[in-house]
Amino acid sequence: MKKIPLLGLLIVLTSSCTSQKISTSTADPINYMKTITADELKTHLYIVASDEMEGRETGSEGQKKAGLYLINQYKKNTIPFPNGATDFYQKISANYLNAKSNENLADSENIWAYIEGSEKPDEVLVISAHYDHVGMSDGEIYNGADDDGSGTVALLEIAQAFQIAKKAGHGPKRSILFLHVTGEEHGLYGSRFYSENPLFPLANTIANINIDMIGRRDVAHAESNNYVYVIGANRLSSDLDTICTEANAKYTQLNLDYKYNDPKDPNRFYQRSDHYNFAKNGIPSVFFFNGVHADYHKPTDTADKIEYDALEKRAQFAFVTAWELANRAERPIVDKNRD
Repeated sequence: MKKIPLLGLLIVLTSSCTSQKISTSTADPINYMKTITADELKTHLYIVASDEMEGRETGSEGQKKAGLYLINQYKKNTIPFPNGATDFYQKISANYLNAKSNENLADSENIWAYIEGSEKPDEVLVISAHYDHVGMSDGEIYNGADDDGSGTVALLEIAQAFQIAKKAGHGPKRSILFLHVTGEEHGLYGSRFYSENPLFPLANTIANINIDMIGRRDVAHAESNNYVYVIGANRLSSDLDTICTEANAKYTQLNLDYKYNDPKDPNRFYQRSDHYNFAKNGIPSVFFFNGVHADYHKPTDTADKIEYDALEKRAQFAFVTAWELANRAERPIVDKNRD
């Protein structure tokens, strides 16, 4: 997350439902949700946040190695790059990055993968996580296991779960873009670039689920990791907020903490991760987050400190929320003013 100084699957058929708040899919997502496992998340994260990736600084060779790992996982799961793209990369020039950041960054890339919707393919849900981190300093590697290796590997597992469902004949009704963005730590530049150069029209983008730091706990939740902070779900859309709460109540039973959703919160987390570049364009957006801990933006943010049971459950929550958004009869309404 961007730092701000000084601040064999069983398919269960369900009856149809008239409420627009409930998925109209005929499959129960719980079986696909359970394909998201702590063991697979751990396997991925020990690679993505390994010393070999050298902290994944924007445009660095380490980040590019991490990007190749992500792409190879999508290929392994037969999840293609999006329609209209020539490969898995959305290239971003150093000129763009440095004009925004006034730094000396190298060319970098967003990475995208795609599952086309079966009924409303032109409507797109974007699920995002940033795969960059802060690199190295004085010979020390800042591995960024939680920030945001945790969100990065969650995205891989969520995509795999949707692809398993698709192969079983229950693919999403709307299209899903899995978007690994770069340049977040320098100022949300990868997501900003996508919002300025979208592959699919922003008007067709129904929502964004953004996952940034979901593998640890903070001091406020020292007694239990069965929680997640929910930020932004109700800022633009009462529908999105309801979808999140109902999906959680039905499937994951996490404690949804809204502390940082307060517009007056001095941490300003709503403005500090990649969902914001969707939200400021009027797209209903939600940010899932575990809060800041003692290893935030330090070399000690390593894969051995991740609580993989919590990472599993939060990734599952993101998946079932996405399932509802991708399969419900109507896209979430925008019924609130932007802030």
